[in-house]
Amino acid sequence: MTERRETAQDVVLRSLRSDILAGDLRPGDQIVQEALAERYGVSRVPVREALRILESEGQVEYFPHRGYFVAQLSIDDLQEVYLLRSLLEAMAIQAAVPHLTDDDISDIADLADAVTEAAQDVDVIAMTTANRRFHFAIFDGCGMPRLVRLLNQLWDATDAYRALYFQQQASRVRVESEHGRMVAALRARDASELVALHDEHREHSVASVSAALQREQARG
Repeated sequence: MTERRETAQDVVLRSLRSDILAGDLRPGDQIVQEALAERYGVSRVPVREALRILESEGQVEYFPHRGYFVAQLSIDDLQEVYLLRSLLEAMAIQAAVPHLTDDDISDIADLADAVTEAAQDVDVIAMTTANRRFHFAIFDGCGMPRLVRLLNQLWDATDAYRALYFQQQASRVRVESEHGRMVAALRARDASELVALHDEHREHSVASVSAALQREQARG
């Protein structure tokens, strides 16, 4: 099958995601379409379409007569999305584990190493990308493409929260340990343990990011 060619909209969307992850576009920042179109050498059409996708994910907000702004991070939103993830990820893991081969698990272990390498380099964007590949290498084994698409949408909606988590050194160290335990559970073919470890992993993220958001709110 011929690989789909990347469009101007794809380029703009990928670049905007990277800018939000890297903190080049911060919560509350205005996104000026004309400036982006000039920066990327495209018309306003792909910029507008990319912004609509990010708006549907909750990563940007549109205000009439004012334009698009990077969405403010919210503890309530964080908790809601992570609750949905907990339900769907448990289903995906339970379905996936019986189908993952030894070679699959070896590949997943390599992806965990890639997360660790990015963490040691303090490269938040690379770590976020590698972390997503690690988890979805597990989820994809469930054989339920609709479920995986829903999970992708939820992960898209929480990239900014994840980047905030990975910016903290303690979080980067913790992720290496937690991923190692997940790989061990995979090798033991223990789906229930893997679900529990994912729950713990997720809860640490929610607690840490919620605390960071509360500190920001306190500073005003």
